[in-house]
Amino acid sequence: MFISKKKKKEFHLWNENFALKIACKENIILTSNHWKVIYTLRFLYIKFNTTPNLRILINVLKKKYKNINWDSVVLFNLFPKGSIRQASNIAGLPQKNICL
Repeated sequence: MFISKKKKKEFHLWNENFALKIACKENIILTSNHWKVIYTLRFLYIKFNTTPNLRILINVLKKKYKNINWDSVVLFNLFPKGSIRQASNIAGLPQKNICL
């Protein structure tokens, strides 16, 4: 996946205040579980240079945070407008065109 210099710049300008503003626009109050997902998405994006799919995200969350029963329902409750798309937006990741 090719990422323009502008998108890379935006990714590196991300901070928690940016995330809070986007979450507010999305009517989401960020909890500790939201932050776990957001930071995990950013970690995976930096490591693999692409946004992970839902299954990969859930598997990484399960390994990293064992005290929570991570599944698609938990993620949907945290990000009701699309687990990956909405969480990626708040995490400041470039948007992918996803066709389901």
